Amino acid sequence: MGADGGEGGNRRAVVLVIDACGVGALPDAASYGDEGANTLAHVAEAVGGLELSTLAALGLGSILPLRGVPAVKDPAIHGRLHPLGPGKDSTTGHWELMGVVLERPLPTYPGGFPPRAIARLVEAMGHEVICNRPYNGIAAIEDFGAEHVRTGALILYTSQDSVLQLAAHVARVPAAELYRACEAARATMSGEDAVGRVIARPFTGIEGAFRRTEGRRDFAVRPPGRSYLGELRGAGLEVHGVGKISDLFAGVGVTHSHPGATNAQALQSASALLDELGEGLIFVNLIETDQVYGHRKDVEGFHRALCEIDSALARMLARMRAGDLMIVTADHGVDPAHPGTDHTREYAPLLAVTGEMLSARASGERSSGTRHDGPLADVGATVLRWLTGRDADELPGEAFTGP
Repeated sequence: MGADGGEGGNRRAVVLVIDACGVGALPDAASYGDEGANTLAHVAEAVGGLELSTLAALGLGSILPLRGVPAVKDPAIHGRLHPLGPGKDSTTGHWELMGVVLERPLPTYPGGFPPRAIARLVEAMGHEVICNRPYNGIAAIEDFGAEHVRTGALILYTSQDSVLQLAAHVARVPAAELYRACEAARATMSGEDAVGRVIARPFTGIEGAFRRTEGRRDFAVRPPGRSYLGELRGAGLEVHGVGKISDLFAGVGVTHSHPGATNAQALQSASALLDELGEGLIFVNLIETDQVYGHRKDVEGFHRALCEIDSALARMLARMRAGDLMIVTADHGVDPAHPGTDHTREYAPLLAVTGEMLSARASGERSSGTRHDGPLADVGATVLRWLTGRDADELPGEAFTGP
């Protein structure tokens, strides 16, 4: 449609969440054991510099010093965002982006799940479990996969985050049965054991060559309060979640869910929605920088994923209308230079640009981007104002741009 604002001046917003792409330790990071964390800067150093022309042009190098990404004279809206509540996982990060802030942390299980919880889980799921300790997900299926195939017991593990993960070989426990077991686990893990997410991790292959499928599913606890997604739905606007967005919000506030098990799939879904939708929010999780490369400390893979996102972003920006808003951010970190393989408590980057700003750039004018540092909830506040022209005084966050 070009840059004319679209039919009837309808507005669209796209929020791309590059999972685990943190940009520096938060002031309280030491209390999480994450002092000095800086995922993006340490990836840049490890690979000899990042090659991200689109993100660089928007002002990524103006947010913080990054090898290979210089600061630019005319950045878009740029800055760093911080959580208002506790946590360092996808659930709390995405919730906070949409204005849901926890007063106290979700439960974690550094010593594994207690006997009371295991007894309830086994009864509810109809499956015995093995492992039951904090474990790297790939190592869990490597170390316990053969026993699982032999006995049928589900591989149960957790991490520093509020998660209960269940892995099963698709030939021993079909994916549909694993999902059913996870639904039963989700219903059972309530009250003091209301873990943030129950995650299904189907895998395939033979011993010594087990590998995960793309059948992951997240069963999140319901958000404890109102969100900007709910505000958008109340205003009659559609919310399109791509990837695990709908799972993270337990479906609350999401109108439609679209495929995104891989970055390529998620970016394809987002691109198709840009072609089809006249208005509303496209909320996208790009998972591979976390699930595939971050936890495995694969810095080359992490950089490769960023390059693919960068190229796809360029194509999306070229199709933006005057009434469009693009926001690129993250939910937490997973610093490859940090001990262990868990998430790190970090700031999230903020890059935001409107169709009008892009048109100004194309005509040789300044885009008038400013620096904005604030809470993650500013993303949701901005989306609401952009799409409806109003604010939600009862929710945290302040809009950094608007119509």
